[in-house]
Amino acid sequence: MKHTAKRKKMVIGNWKMNPQRLEDARKILGGIKRLATNTPAVDVVVCPPFTYISVLAKSSAPVSVGAQDVFWEESGSYTGEVSAAMLKDSGAAYVIVGHSERRAMGETDEMVSKKVDAVLKAEMKAVVCVGEKERDPHGDYLAFLKNQITESLSHVSKKMMSNIVIAYEPIWAIGKSYSNAMTGKDMQEISIFIKKILTDTFGKDEVVKTPVLYGGSVAPINAQDIIDHGAIDGFLVGRQSLEAKSFGEIITIVAQAK
Repeated sequence: MKHTAKRKKMVIGNWKMNPQRLEDARKILGGIKRLATNTPAVDVVVCPPFTYISVLAKSSAPVSVGAQDVFWEESGSYTGEVSAAMLKDSGAAYVIVGHSERRAMGETDEMVSKKVDAVLKAEMKAVVCVGEKERDPHGDYLAFLKNQITESLSHVSKKMMSNIVIAYEPIWAIGKSYSNAMTGKDMQEISIFIKKILTDTFGKDEVVKTPVLYGGSVAPINAQDIIDHGAIDGFLVGRQSLEAKSFGEIITIVAQAK
């Protein structure tokens, strides 16, 4: 009988363009490390600005450090860009790709797919963000979501799915209060839909290794419902990840979920 590996739960913090000082970044990470030590069943990742990665990664255990973006070329005349090899050398283990804020600035599915390919070739894990701008009563957003997923993963082979994390972030829920986030029941329907798309493309045995996370106004007050009923493996957290206490509460909720 063939046995497949069980997905480990995961909580990723996206610090975006925060904090403004390295000293503050160290303090936040220190607080998160103390809390993460008590939850070994959860993979905890923080994604600070590029300039902090190399410093934080030197003493981040048991927390992993990731990056918020990457460029797909290996080197060359690309002013301001950072390659996957540079991120790997800085100590990054994960890279967020296709975040809604990057897509809003013009990033296409084709660009996302090339970035994912670069991350995997550099032997890091790609956190691929997908999500619709708005819901429509006819369900057209499901076709949009399906296309976004398949196009963003167009360069991924079956054997590399164990290095992919899918982060579903409905754009209409991002940056708002917890009351605007999805309910666990709503997320369960989307999670099943996402996993079916992945299964149809890559096969069940490969997809079982691929975590599906929820991101969008996640806070301790709503995390319990979503993790208990949403058929997900964890969260991609924004502003709450800058507060060690709140982030720690979310990690604990995920760790205790059945």
